[in-house]
Amino acid sequence: MGGFFAVASKEDCVFDLFFGTDYHSHLGTRRGGMAVYGKKGFDRSIHNIENSPFRTKFEKDVNQMEGNLGIGCISDYEPQPLLVRSHHGTFALTTVGKINNIDGIVNQLLKNGHVHFLEMSGGDINATELIASLINQKENLVEGIRYAQELIEGSITIVVMTERGIYAARDRLGRTPVVIGKKEGAFCAAFECFAYLNLGYTDYRELGPGEIVVMTPEEVITLVKPGTEMKICTFLWVYYGYPSSSYEGVSVEEMRYNCGQLLAKRDQVEADIVAGVPDSGTAHAIGYSNASGIPFSRPFIKYTPTWPRSFMPTIQSKRNMIAKMKLIPVHDLIRDRRLLLIDDSIVRGTQLGETTEFLYQSGARQVHIRPACPPIVYGCKYLNFSRSTSEMDLIARKMMKQIEGKNPDEAVVQEYTNPETERYAQMNEEIRKKLNFTSLRYHRLDDLIQSVGIPACNLCTYCWNGKEE
Repeated sequence: MGGFFAVASKEDCVFDLFFGTDYHSHLGTRRGGMAVYGKKGFDRSIHNIENSPFRTKFEKDVNQMEGNLGIGCISDYEPQPLLVRSHHGTFALTTVGKINNIDGIVNQLLKNGHVHFLEMSGGDINATELIASLINQKENLVEGIRYAQELIEGSITIVVMTERGIYAARDRLGRTPVVIGKKEGAFCAAFECFAYLNLGYTDYRELGPGEIVVMTPEEVITLVKPGTEMKICTFLWVYYGYPSSSYEGVSVEEMRYNCGQLLAKRDQVEADIVAGVPDSGTAHAIGYSNASGIPFSRPFIKYTPTWPRSFMPTIQSKRNMIAKMKLIPVHDLIRDRRLLLIDDSIVRGTQLGETTEFLYQSGARQVHIRPACPPIVYGCKYLNFSRSTSEMDLIARKMMKQIEGKNPDEAVVQEYTNPETERYAQMNEEIRKKLNFTSLRYHRLDDLIQSVGIPACNLCTYCWNGKEE
């Protein structure tokens, strides 16, 4: 995933830029970056944040950088923002999204000539650099941004800073948010709306799907009107969104309460306490507790003083180990108890399986698992939210193959996504046995959509049902 923050101010913007970007640290673990424009021209800094949080890495930069325009980002993948010099002049660029046809676009650009790309470590091409090359194919920035968004398969939100202002372009179907904040003498743009509240900004408005605006210290002007179709990522509410955020007017925290309540209404399990896997599972568990009457408790505590989310290795085996090390048991709340545990999702199942074993070793009698979303069956085509190298890493897919004796065709896969079918029930049971849960019940997709409360046609649910645009 990734997040961004941008400021256009009459005064120096670096303080706001630093803290506004830092507030997006839950969205990425690999790179952080800031770029500013002021009296001394463009200035930029990028740091690796795999082993240290954003704020620690950029403290010195804040005292050295200055400017009234700035963009910053947290990235799980490529280094950014980039500084680009072209026939448009010099501009800084940051993006959030996923490009599925990157090889085809690169080959097309190389065939046309007069373009080159710098390889990152590992041989990949920086996706943000590719977007810059597409923008430079057109005569002006707005045409270039539109061209890039129309050509890519996937999703891309783009923020461009020039000497005159900042262009913000929400991805074509609005899969990720762009929110504008306002205070006297300044405007800002952010992925997460809570990121600017403590900096003195108030909500101004949220961009619509495909909308492009230019932001200066004085005003925000729409250059391309929003489209009529939207497919915002539902997983933002389930997992990625910070509790104090909201998307399309729907609070993340309130949605998670709704989620837990609807989980409880379909359940008759007997348990002593309800708990959430910290942090995103906590609100789901509170909603479940309120609806079921089963007391909410915290049988383990997440240790975060030296391990915030941004301080996580990128190697999956080490991430699993760190995730386990973060959880500190409260044995008096575990021993001889029947626990009902709510996590935001089950992807590969490794971490939740280890958490369950950890609870048994700490004396739990039973561990009932209630994921806050349906089984993840399809790898996301639109956002980089999973580090799975293959769709077949997903535990739901592994159990399908185990049951069928081979990877099933699409018609059979669709049966496994329907909670009313025998195949779904069998997959659910195999996952339960594999991860050693006492019982397992996933949130249903229809209930999940109801938990969000906006029309299903405006939500992307591809990872659960495989339905595209």
